[in-house]
Amino acid sequence: MAGVSALLQPLYRLGNVSEAYFESSWNYMTDNYSKFTIATVFSIFLHEVVYFGLCFPGFLAQFLPFMKKFKIQKDKPETFNGQWKCLKLIVFSHYCIQLPLICGAYYYTILFNIPYEYHLMPRWYILLAQLFGCLVLEDTWHYFLHRLLHHKILYKHVHKIHHNFQSPFGMVAEYAHPIETMVLGMGFMIGILCFCNHLILIWAWMAMRLLETIDVHSGYDFPYLNPLNLIPGYGGARFHDFHHKNFNGNYSSSFVWWDKLFGTDAQYKEYVKSQEGKAE
Repeated sequence: MAGVSALLQPLYRLGNVSEAYFESSWNYMTDNYSKFTIATVFSIFLHEVVYFGLCFPGFLAQFLPFMKKFKIQKDKPETFNGQWKCLKLIVFSHYCIQLPLICGAYYYTILFNIPYEYHLMPRWYILLAQLFGCLVLEDTWHYFLHRLLHHKILYKHVHKIHHNFQSPFGMVAEYAHPIETMVLGMGFMIGILCFCNHLILIWAWMAMRLLETIDVHSGYDFPYLNPLNLIPGYGGARFHDFHHKNFNGNYSSSFVWWDKLFGTDAQYKEYVKSQEGKAE
């Protein structure tokens, strides 16, 4: 036991240093910036850094030959025109639709007296539980509203834009009609309304949701390297990639539960069996 403890000491020290740095940085932020600036400017900055930061590795992957073995739809590589088309709508969506909604975070925190102070921040395990709850609630909202968007009228005029990319890549995660952005985006707020007891949850949930949606749209599958696969019931990139390839089924955003319950993963199961048969 003494040997194990000695081996873990560097990790303990690193954890303590990281926590102390995070605390001092957070306190500096709350001492020197107004709540309005923190909840608006900092939130927008965080959204952009996380979104494009998470998209960047997938963008680089197309230029690395060894990454092709992880590509799900190997016969449909990304194109410059497709990525440029996607980026233009993403920029419009971020700054004309999502920016005003993100700015609303300030008024939400004031209205519901959500604290900003470090000493009122929930413990890490509470935060993890809250994030899982947010994922479950958003996934439920997403499943039923996403399935509704596949009604022929709504699909033709709204959801078809997102399906312009049959073989998705990371940026496609938020490539959508403004109505879809707002309607499906409402699912993000359900967890906040239910669980939020500190600003940190808004930021952590924003980062978590971006990580999840960019992962499932990435077009790449890393079965043994992706830590998100450790989440019980997580669908992952292959599950959602099939939705873009097939246009129907696999309507959930994060998990496989609702699709299993309603049988909307039937075509996906048949496809997986057919691929396994080819492999044999």
